Amino acid sequence: MKLLEERIRRDGVVKEEGVLKVGSFLNHQMDIELLDAMGAEFKRLFADAPINKILTIETSGIGIACMAARHFDNCPVVFAKKAKSINLTGDQYVTKVQSFTHGKVFDVIVEKRLIGPEDHVLLIDDFMAMGAAMNGLLDLVGSAGATVEGIGIAIEKGFQPGGDSLRQRGYRVESLAIVESMDAQTGAITFRQL
Repeated sequence: MKLLEERIRRDGVVKEEGVLKVGSFLNHQMDIELLDAMGAEFKRLFADAPINKILTIETSGIGIACMAARHFDNCPVVFAKKAKSINLTGDQYVTKVQSFTHGKVFDVIVEKRLIGPEDHVLLIDDFMAMGAAMNGLLDLVGSAGATVEGIGIAIEKGFQPGGDSLRQRGYRVESLAIVESMDAQTGAITFRQL
């Protein structure tokens, strides 16, 4: 998606250790017009899939997932919570996820009543690095007996194995921008040509 690539080049900040900061437009402060265009692109990419639910993980994927849901006939968005709270009631699906950004392991939780065997799920997240968050979401969907129709990623780090690993396992992964390389010294970003 050229619009997203251009925005990353203009406003993204390359940091050491493979970190790309996009907080000024994607996951701290959100550019709603850009997110809406991204949602429309996810709909175009997955137009042939019978998606009736979108699943993401808190927190940064929620805005993208909500804007995408508007283009999927306002299907519900469910987000896996990273912390148990008094608001989580009843039976739950729980799995563990290692966060690349935070460098720690989280329990991620979805109430069982929110996803079931009748659901055809699109997984959405802001970043794909090692694939840990997606593997956790896949585990939750599998526990629910639901069908994964695809995985939509805003920005994939193509120099890390997450996306390619999921593709090799047979999952349909559509990333709007795939960063092939980044240089923290110069700020240069190279995108994979799709």
